[in-house]
Amino acid sequence: MIPRLAQATLERLLQGFPVIALTGPRQSGKTTLARSMAAGRPYASLENPDTREFALQDPRSFLAQFPHGAVLDEVQRTPELLSWLQQRVDERKVMGEFILTGSAQFDLMAGLSQTLAGRVGRLELLPFAGAELGAALPRSLESALLQGGYPPLFDRPVSREDWFPNYVATYLERDVRQLVGVRDLAQFQRFVRLCAARSGQMLNLAALGNDAGVSAVTARQWLSVLEASYLVARLPPYHVNLGKRLVKTPKLYFLDVGLLAWLLGIRDAATLASHAARGALFETWVVSEVLKWRFNAGRPAELYFWRDNIGHEIDLLLETPEGVQAIEIKSGATFASDWPAAALRWRQWATAAGLRTRMPMVVHGGEGQGARQGVWAVGWRAFAQSFGSRA
Repeated sequence: MIPRLAQATLERLLQGFPVIALTGPRQSGKTTLARSMAAGRPYASLENPDTREFALQDPRSFLAQFPHGAVLDEVQRTPELLSWLQQRVDERKVMGEFILTGSAQFDLMAGLSQTLAGRVGRLELLPFAGAELGAALPRSLESALLQGGYPPLFDRPVSREDWFPNYVATYLERDVRQLVGVRDLAQFQRFVRLCAARSGQMLNLAALGNDAGVSAVTARQWLSVLEASYLVARLPPYHVNLGKRLVKTPKLYFLDVGLLAWLLGIRDAATLASHAARGALFETWVVSEVLKWRFNAGRPAELYFWRDNIGHEIDLLLETPEGVQAIEIKSGATFASDWPAAALRWRQWATAAGLRTRMPMVVHGGEGQGARQGVWAVGWRAFAQSFGSRA
């Protein structure tokens, strides 16, 4: 088992909450992490029809099986159980008694907010970050972008050519029907691929729906399904008055670059090296790495981009105790003298607006790291391994 950076956060939450909700996409390692931290407590999967029927028909007796707590997997399948769980933890007041996992965010969180408010600590687990992979991190950037971070691709003898199409098919045939009742799965699959082609771009729901042959309302609903399943995320603009009119439209990102590459039809390093989407793939990887760092630490996303109405843009902004960190993302392997310009210009505007800022960062597709022309230039591998220590 590759150690997860989220383990320390989970240990902390187990000390302060009777129930922990561990959410994330399917196959991100939630069950493995939960069971490794459960100190020998029993495990029950509510995907199992018999287990689910028992929990629904006789919830009191179901919970009575676990006098010292348990790991309850895919608990969004039995939202009715949460009210009985509330009664149980209120009576016992034992911290860290139950770990709940779920892969459908809005189903699970709706139930938790209604019945377990104040009693549950939440941790979101995405696929492996580069810092978690260590020696298992692919040697080339192209390989890292093609493989992504889903644990099965690292802990079992399965190729991405076998795993990704089965993951996509299972998701479309199973989860989508449960979450939104899509009738035309082929049309939804086209919608997903159109979203993939827009990763790293401004989100225009009307245009997306039109290209997919559905209304903007349906496009919004389907996109919410992808978000709820932790396949995509929207990055909001940073609304600070810097003397320019700012855009208000969010950007769309996939949360696993390997899945994104597969959906775009990119199957090998040679194709990726010259593909028009290479820059978008690298940008997606960087944004997802920062998001994983935030989630692993138990923090909300709170990531932004900045763009004004004449096209000046910063790819990524995050607020830190030392000031706002600006990150520019360049997929090229050789540092170019014009790369720092946008970040340095933004820093001047931000300082004039009264914001505290840190030295801007330029993440690129090369190697090494160090100060260059007023920015911290960091190659992809060094970024994956050390970003958390600098943020």
